[in-house]
Amino acid sequence: MSLMGHIKYWADKLAVETEPGLTSAQLMLYNPDLKPVEKQRRIWGAWNYVGFWIADSVNIGTWMISSSMIAGGLSWWQAWLCVWIGYSISAVFIVISGRIGAIYHLSFPALSRASFGVWGSSWPIFNRAAMSCVWYGVVAYIGGQCVYVMIRSIWTSWDAAKMPGSFGTSATNIPEYVSFIIFWLVSLPALWFPVHKLRHLFTAKALIAPVGATAFLIWTLVRAKGAGPIIKQPSSLHGTDLAWEIVKGVMSSIGNFATLIANASDFTRFARKPAHAAWPQLVIIPTSFAITSLYGILVSSSSAVIYGEYVWNPVLLLGKFIDDGGSADRFGVFMIAFALAFAQLGTNISANSVSTGTSLAALVPRYIDIRRGSYICAIVGLAMCPYNFIGSSSKFTTYLSAYSVFLSSITGVIVADYYFVRKGFLCVNDLYNARKTGPYYYTYGVNWRAYTAYICGILINVVGFAGAVGAIVPQGAMYVFQVNFFTGFGVSVGIYIALCKLFPVPETSKFPKGGLPPPELLSGKKQTTLPFKADSWYLGHLIYFILTGSLCFRRSIGCNDEGLLKEYSLALDELRAGQDCLINDLPEDVKSRYVPVILRLLEMDPNKRLAVEELSQEPYST
Repeated sequence: MSLMGHIKYWADKLAVETEPGLTSAQLMLYNPDLKPVEKQRRIWGAWNYVGFWIADSVNIGTWMISSSMIAGGLSWWQAWLCVWIGYSISAVFIVISGRIGAIYHLSFPALSRASFGVWGSSWPIFNRAAMSCVWYGVVAYIGGQCVYVMIRSIWTSWDAAKMPGSFGTSATNIPEYVSFIIFWLVSLPALWFPVHKLRHLFTAKALIAPVGATAFLIWTLVRAKGAGPIIKQPSSLHGTDLAWEIVKGVMSSIGNFATLIANASDFTRFARKPAHAAWPQLVIIPTSFAITSLYGILVSSSSAVIYGEYVWNPVLLLGKFIDDGGSADRFGVFMIAFALAFAQLGTNISANSVSTGTSLAALVPRYIDIRRGSYICAIVGLAMCPYNFIGSSSKFTTYLSAYSVFLSSITGVIVADYYFVRKGFLCVNDLYNARKTGPYYYTYGVNWRAYTAYICGILINVVGFAGAVGAIVPQGAMYVFQVNFFTGFGVSVGIYIALCKLFPVPETSKFPKGGLPPPELLSGKKQTTLPFKADSWYLGHLIYFILTGSLCFRRSIGCNDEGLLKEYSLALDELRAGQDCLINDLPEDVKSRYVPVILRLLEMDPNKRLAVEELSQEPYST
């Protein structure tokens, strides 16, 4: 066999299994992990999201963020106030961003094609994947520190201060790095499972991790002789310094959610109903993260009472407990460290490996699926020396701020495009097609409006970011950088909307003022050849907007009558049940405005009508 023959053989061998009959362009845009989630895989209910966020909240990263606020000079209640504000804002952004995935059951990479273009989406997807790889390494290294404490609680000789040899950097040492490798290796089997089956892992984490964290809190408070001394500790800051430290604390909490806000659709797409991914997340995110952060605040404050200095990293505090205690103390340290290590494992999968896997599957769909992408994420996370990011609380919060700078403007463009420009309308099948006349092809596959807004969202923060890493910059730029998520998000939203007003994007320019697409978009005819009925999905989603009266659609048609909207919902329920006679009972103004759309649904051939009912049954039930 020739060299080219060998290359072709291995290229075909390594290719991801996909549907037959796809064109070369479609093979660059589609694989099974990128298509809308089928009904049988939409198995995440409200309690699954509650368990998911409880599990995700109990991790050392969240703990360290709140602890770093105490180390920065805030009192316990000031730090906790920052946490509540920051995570409440994050929850709102999660619901706004995740709503798109909950409606269309599409992942972040597929949805980003609507705003950035079928080819232009590659950079935002790569950007998000790169950030997640870095964060995967950081979380894994912190998990490795838990393993280090577990080993040291059994063999006290496993001590970086006592073992000979040097790792060549002050940021880590041989015992901690070996522990990191152990955690990294143990994590690999968990990356094998498909996303929709991971809810059991998150349920287990939601049970194990809080028990360990609570035991740690009680133990530290007992050693500090109660919470009294902690509560009485005042803030060491005053005036302007105090105000900006509070702002920094709020933004650190939001920065912790930067990647989750961007890729919320990667998990909300598995929701049985859109409502399951709305109110549960809005309530449980600030509550669960505030409780975990309170643990971190109290434990960090306790360390100052016990040792006379703030220990912002809980793993280092566990190490001090080993030095002070006997065999019973070491057993307690082992169990707590195990619970925290398990928490790190779950967090790394939910927040990082799945995100990277989904992104890489979109970048190279022919050869990478979510599973392969997750393993690539693990390899990159190992190679990028994560210990350099967590040497001190200032380094850690600076990294979180940088994280927000790049992702907030991406999120801003996507949110502006979906809610304000397209008002919720997406042609799903065109997200997987690179035809030049497609609505998401724009200019050579790139939406220049989106990139202009994205770059402006970064530029407003770039000077302040330079100052955060050591450069001398004007103080005003530093103040802007302190609120970098809001400035990046707000600037990208505003500029994108303005550009789309001046230079309308192709698809929305076809919509009449009444808010309904033209008849050719409602005909039910396939616009492209795809392995799923995306045109039916789009039509079903359009009917959903009409009959439930979502916020964006209400604005576009001027409808705020709750009674009328309930009639639309009832009409849809009856249509699904086959009782078409209800149409005659609708008010005349309803008939004249919306019945043509409903009738087009009824005129579709039986197979396509069944597809609409099957694909969109769950999204209707909000």
